[in-house]
Amino acid sequence: MARPSQRVVPSNAVIISGLAMILLSCVSTKALARRSSIVRELLQSEAAAPAPASVKGPPADAPKGPPADAPKGSPAAAPDSADSALAAGAPGGAKGPVVDVTAFGAKPNDPSFDNAKAFMQAWGATCKGTGTNKLLIPSGEYIAGQTVFQGPCKGPITVEVLGTVKAVADVTAYADEAWISFEAITGIMLKGGVFDAQGATVWKYNDCKQNPRCKHLPISLSFSHSENVVVDSVTSINSMGFHTSFTFSSGITFVNNTITAPDESPNTDGIHISTTSNITITDSKIATGDDCIGIIQGTSKVEISNIECGPGHGISIGSLGKYKNEKDVTGVHVKNCTLTGTTNGARIKTFPGPIAIQASDIIFDGITMKDVANPIIIDQNYGVKNSATPSSVKVTDIHFRNIKGTTITDEAVSLVCSSLKPCDAIEMADIDLTYSGSKPFKAVCTNAKVTFTGKQSPPSCAAT
Repeated sequence: MARPSQRVVPSNAVIISGLAMILLSCVSTKALARRSSIVRELLQSEAAAPAPASVKGPPADAPKGPPADAPKGSPAAAPDSADSALAAGAPGGAKGPVVDVTAFGAKPNDPSFDNAKAFMQAWGATCKGTGTNKLLIPSGEYIAGQTVFQGPCKGPITVEVLGTVKAVADVTAYADEAWISFEAITGIMLKGGVFDAQGATVWKYNDCKQNPRCKHLPISLSFSHSENVVVDSVTSINSMGFHTSFTFSSGITFVNNTITAPDESPNTDGIHISTTSNITITDSKIATGDDCIGIIQGTSKVEISNIECGPGHGISIGSLGKYKNEKDVTGVHVKNCTLTGTTNGARIKTFPGPIAIQASDIIFDGITMKDVANPIIIDQNYGVKNSATPSSVKVTDIHFRNIKGTTITDEAVSLVCSSLKPCDAIEMADIDLTYSGSKPFKAVCTNAKVTFTGKQSPPSCAAT
């Protein structure tokens, strides 16, 4: 489910960073090379140097918590002892020290203790270090409320989680729309661990279907205004709102992750992407109550492959065309994915109305459907029945190739486009779907210019 991507930014530095991110759609060759270098450094740093000693915790008489005049939402200042330890860290490009959250007061296996403050104090120490530094959350179970990992930092950082982090199960404890957020960071890897948002305790408060001004429940893992982000081998369970979100960012690698929530959980999108470019999502399993992957306005250059999706609402472009100042979506390529028991398959959805943007260069190729409803769908009347105002979103250069499997709906292909701006350059190539029901098996095309090649099951619809 789409929501506005704008949010309150905690500092001028973040605002400046955000403006810079918006310009990243024209990334230079030099910048792309730098991104590859930083990502390689994050992925390989542990093998590049011997393991350093962990940073020791603050002395017994050190002041606890951030200074009284620290701005709200900013990371706590590192204790002096940590400053001295980090000063001895390796130079840029080398491996820096490991900062253990328990050295800053984190308490595993204590269900009454909120570890958010300790996590942010440890982050403050890590953020000041040069080289590639590591923040370590050791094995055990940690309760944590709203946590902000704020940049910019002096060098790339790996946050390695060996245990389980559980959310405070009280929705009033979250002032912002995120449980754990990473903001304004260049070079961040989140590796391993389980993040359990205990969403079942708060889903009853989700009234967004009835209330358009509803307050969205917190996102489990939010990345914003950041560059060169790696999320690797993370498990997200029962998010309150979205599981993961990427906004105003560039250079995202999302690999080997597992996302799980029941199919009836509301608005628990697996991955939500807005105003972000250069994204790779691969080798992950997503089972949730909304879109497995939802890509909304301002997003470009997305490569998705080897995803197991289901239950959920499929892999969706949109919804688009609901809010003012939306930007185009282009260059989304989805390949070699399997969808099982989802309520939609490969989907593009736009609202009726005057928002004039474009969705283009979108490819769904090598997709296997297993008992999927609506396997191939373009819906330009999303959210509104019998609207008198057609969608102003232009849908063009769309390719559905090598789509096979089974469907539970007789209308396996539905291309319902705008009468104001009909879809064009739509390719349907080698569609091989089967339906076991008794109704006529069909494809529907409205206001769509479609080219059909290869096998077509259901039979191709008449191009209009």
